[in-house]
Amino acid sequence: QVQLVESGGGSVTTGVSLRLSCSASPNLGVSRFWGWFRQVADKEREGVAHIDSEARTTYADSVKDRFTITKDNAKNTLILQMNNLTPEDTATYYCAATSRAALGWWARLMARWYDYWGQGTQVTVSS
Repeated sequence: QVQLVESGGGSVTTGVSLRLSCSASPNLGVSRFWGWFRQVADKEREGVAHIDSEARTTYADSVKDRFTITKDNAKNTLILQMNNLTPEDTATYYCAATSRAALGWWARLMARWYDYWGQGTQVTVSS
């Protein structure tokens, strides 16, 4: 059974950086496709960043050049480095994985294609 546990959220001010981690059990090898998503109350879950088994990445336009997604395979951890945070980045952040063997580029930031989710970690950015 796949279990994902996020950590690293917090309350910060504009311009500060945060590093989110997602511990994956049994390991990152259970999926070829990993993503970070975020959600604000009453809004749909939004894809933020994606990384595949070949370390190819995709980012939402709103976070491009500020966020970086990586994998630490030795620690079975998915990481999201978030720089230059703004209040618009305030949300609950989730890591996710899919059981699908293939996932088109157009789908990699769409929550509906992911099967496994963590419980989320809150990020609050104040101005």
